[in-house]
Amino acid sequence: MEPGQRLATVAFYSEKFDLGRGTIQSALNYLEEQGAVQLERRGHLGTQITAIDYKKLWLNGGARSVTGVMPLPYSRRYEGLATGLYQVFRTAGLPFNLAYMRGSSNRIESLKRQQYDFAVISKLAAEENSSEVEPVIEFGPQSYVSGHRVLFASGDETQIRDGMRVGIDNSSADHVVLTKTECAGHNVELVEMPYSQVIRSLLTRRIDAAIWNVDEVIERGYPITYCNLSSKEACHLDDRGTVAVVVVRRNNRAISNLLRTVIDVDKVLELQRLVLDEKLLPNY
Repeated sequence: MEPGQRLATVAFYSEKFDLGRGTIQSALNYLEEQGAVQLERRGHLGTQITAIDYKKLWLNGGARSVTGVMPLPYSRRYEGLATGLYQVFRTAGLPFNLAYMRGSSNRIESLKRQQYDFAVISKLAAEENSSEVEPVIEFGPQSYVSGHRVLFASGDETQIRDGMRVGIDNSSADHVVLTKTECAGHNVELVEMPYSQVIRSLLTRRIDAAIWNVDEVIERGYPITYCNLSSKEACHLDDRGTVAVVVVRRNNRAISNLLRTVIDVDKVLELQRLVLDEKLLPNY
């Protein structure tokens, strides 16, 4: 429900939840007393919602923790994002737990199974799964990753070529679409592996190349040659791949409204920047 909408009748909620009308009316009165909702009663025209405090509504509706899931915090950028999310929920006074899981496809599946209230994925992954999830918060360019590059096992390579073995993590929507787009037109062998094994596989020459988040390469100083994406389409896709978004199950109005109220995008980005600049220790 949202301000401006008409509230259904007490009789409707009584039947829907199999509760007495007195119980429903008492619950509405309690929510009004707590300041969670403001109602305007208009006689035969019904009752209209004039205001909703989604934080108070959540706390008075059982007060369970809000749960989210995001990528493993292996880079300072992810650590900063996690730090920012925890801080805005702490400021709001809402119980909050954040889990970490590899692969956007895995996070989306967990969201669909109602294991979490929201997931953090890239804008690119959200668009690839638009029939299943709905974005409610967008953090802007380079909030998810700074960008992807093509990494090579050999320092002599500068681009994808025929005959190469290229690593791919099928649990990551971003990695799949970027890899296949960058390799389009080349006769390569796609070698399935977890994203976390890509660097080791390059160093041991199990694969010849892979698309990778450049943040980790730079932060950890891996002795690996890398180049910019050469495909214009891949570069265009990667622009959306750098944007962090918060997604929920489609039509989950309750959590959507709560997240829009609680998550201060500017504050999260400010804290992420401080972590990136090593002016703030990660806290998540």
